[in-house]
Amino acid sequence: MALTDSQIAAAADALLTAEARREQVGLLSKAYPDMTLDDAYAIQTAQMARKKADHEIIGWKIGLTSKVMQDALGIDTPDSGVLYDYMRYATDAVIPPGHFIQPRIEAEIAFVMKAPLDGDVTRDDVLAATDYVAPAIEILDTRIVRKDEETGQTRVIVDTVSDNAANAGIVLGAERHDPRALDLRWVGSIVKRNGEVMATGLGAGVLDDPVIGLVWLARRMATYGQRIEAGQVILSGSFIGPIECPSGSRIEADYGPFGAVSLTFD
Repeated sequence: MALTDSQIAAAADALLTAEARREQVGLLSKAYPDMTLDDAYAIQTAQMARKKADHEIIGWKIGLTSKVMQDALGIDTPDSGVLYDYMRYATDAVIPPGHFIQPRIEAEIAFVMKAPLDGDVTRDDVLAATDYVAPAIEILDTRIVRKDEETGQTRVIVDTVSDNAANAGIVLGAERHDPRALDLRWVGSIVKRNGEVMATGLGAGVLDDPVIGLVWLARRMATYGQRIEAGQVILSGSFIGPIECPSGSRIEADYGPFGAVSLTFD
């Protein structure tokens, strides 16, 4: 790790303030050019420690699982973030104006766990520990600027991980499915904004199998002394690119027989 404890605490405080005020801070990768991925997860964990006094952790999100997104950031690994109770919305939710800074959405398959996952798990372990899978939308937001206007530098993975992997919300569909009864690689979605098709994709876009995302997450969390708990929701990773959601956006994600999810940004 390249950052000191005080630098990690200061970065965590800045991000928590930015979230509360709905504003953005500068690139951490610019302020701390030598920071590592371990530093970024330490900043995320420091925020978690502060939030746990007032909020329940309801799960985790996995990001950067698609090859196109990894190539865009020049990385070869996913990332992860934390889901808190205040981030959960029912399908057809209406988001009030100004609630987020620069909201975007992604379509995902959510796993709801009935048993914990800890350490060097296998694909079969993930399936055995899953209660059900459901259609979901992840709401993304960024408390760190996407691009530094002075230098042209853009966010890299240490910025997104520090910023809770850009997570801001989860909209969970009502449908429930047994993951052992489906080939999740072929579960897909047609995503519309205000009636116009903006993206389509299949579960295979997530590491060739969304279940593998949870294998990766359980193993990564173990390296930081964490684990997936029973009852938690895991967003397994997006199989579409992020869709911008300015005020007035009505989002509908049609998963066919798997279900549907929708929300509106007022």
